[in-house]
Amino acid sequence: MAHDATPPDPAAVAASPATPIRDPHGTFPLRVAAVDVGSNALRYKVAEFESKTNCTQLASGRAPVRLGHAAFLTGSLSADAMDRAVEALAGFARVFDDMGVGLVKGVATSAVRETRNGPGFAQRVREETGIDLYPISGTEEARLVWTAVRSRVQLGDAKWMLVDLGGGSVEVSLADRNGLMWTESHTMGSVRLLEELSGASDPPARFAGLLADYASTLRIPHASRHWTPVGLIATGGNIEDLARLAGQPRAPGLPHYKLSREQLRGAIARLSGMTTRQRVTKLGMREDRADVVLPAAIVYDRVAELAGAEEVIVPFLGVQDGLLVDAVEEACEGDDLGREERTALEGALSLGRRYLFDEAHGRHVATLALSLFDQLAGVHGLAAADRRLLLAGAVLHDIGLHVSHRKHHKHSRYLIQNSEISGVSISELPIVALLARYHRRAAPRPSHYLYRDLDGATRTRVRRLAAILRVADSLDREHLQRVISVRVRQVAGGLELHLEKTGRTLLEEWALRRKGGLFASEFGQEPVVARPEKPAAEDTAGLAAAGQAR
Repeated sequence: MAHDATPPDPAAVAASPATPIRDPHGTFPLRVAAVDVGSNALRYKVAEFESKTNCTQLASGRAPVRLGHAAFLTGSLSADAMDRAVEALAGFARVFDDMGVGLVKGVATSAVRETRNGPGFAQRVREETGIDLYPISGTEEARLVWTAVRSRVQLGDAKWMLVDLGGGSVEVSLADRNGLMWTESHTMGSVRLLEELSGASDPPARFAGLLADYASTLRIPHASRHWTPVGLIATGGNIEDLARLAGQPRAPGLPHYKLSREQLRGAIARLSGMTTRQRVTKLGMREDRADVVLPAAIVYDRVAELAGAEEVIVPFLGVQDGLLVDAVEEACEGDDLGREERTALEGALSLGRRYLFDEAHGRHVATLALSLFDQLAGVHGLAAADRRLLLAGAVLHDIGLHVSHRKHHKHSRYLIQNSEISGVSISELPIVALLARYHRRAAPRPSHYLYRDLDGATRTRVRRLAAILRVADSLDREHLQRVISVRVRQVAGGLELHLEKTGRTLLEEWALRRKGGLFASEFGQEPVVARPEKPAAEDTAGLAAAGQAR
């Protein structure tokens, strides 16, 4: 196991993000460690943040444990790989203790999340090393990479393609400084490709040809259809070694490297003519990099082709840097729930943008829904985690419009159910999908798809959250955000909604009468808009016009 300590680097990771260290109240300096349990190796970084946007990297380490070995073929982590990984992580933990690290954030990627014994391995790590290790989705990997890249690269308002390649998967995203427009995770990781495609007697050139044919099946349909990226940013240990192999210096005045597509193709040609042993002896590569670097290079080249990019920016950042950023954000806020909700919001927005949804409407309905949730806490009796699911469901309730307006609530359910959302677990996805399904039309019934598979307590949660969502959605019926905010007041037999608004809200009030039935049946209170003592002039005019129209 190697602990490649690096000297303090004032430029490292300067970003926005993390959790407390010595001081639980989040005062600086904060010392944070991030652990990335990948399919090809285990890595850590330790950084000390002097402020939310300024940090110094103190140490980093890597252990060449290939958890993905045979895992993608057998569906299980091998006992030997798990033993070596636990030993390495215990060594990491000792480093953290010696350095006085107060917070450790750990994640695991493809090899752990896709295997039958992955959850048991994560539990063993917690028990034997004290490191909380959380398997994350490909979408969450992409979000963490974007978080890290945003901290080092000036993205601006332009759209960039991001590609992060690990041992088990490759995540491709379109992003700007505000977030991910969409992200897709493909099972084309370097270790997976090596083990699935290579033959013991295959010459390197034949293997390279097979890899190229396989990588050519990679498609990114959303890129060319809706947005044209201005450039490609690549992360992962393989692209860093490829940049070094090309002898590419850092771009003047920039904290990253630029690798031309011509140089990348040159590296592929060179590597294709060499055995793994030759790459170690002649190029000085580590053994656990020398065998997977060719599959990785071919995938990067394919993504560059799809992006229409003639050069690749290599910022020497990754998941660990994004974890550090997350940790500082949590520390500064002192509210883990707030961070979880923001993660769910970013994940929902990313999915919604993929389907060109009405983002202003989704955000506004979510704001109204959360306000209602908070004000009605004594009525609905739901847990804090339900607030996060309501947020995701409210943002995404209309994405089915991308398929068709007719039955779009059912299309929304399908799209959400078959997607990944950062901040929403796989077990929670059906709840979010059903919230979107029930934002309109029929109320939940025991025979309905997905709903019928839920236990009684979860069905109650879905009904109550959907009832709140229907009220919130009705208050933006025209998608014009005329209802700025809502204040609730319980009265005899009902619930008065006092609206702060701009302009007429006749259609919103009509929608509330149509959609408030689920709320009334679930909580025994009919939601009604409170009548002002004197109608606003525009409402009076609107009522008169409506009467003439009738």
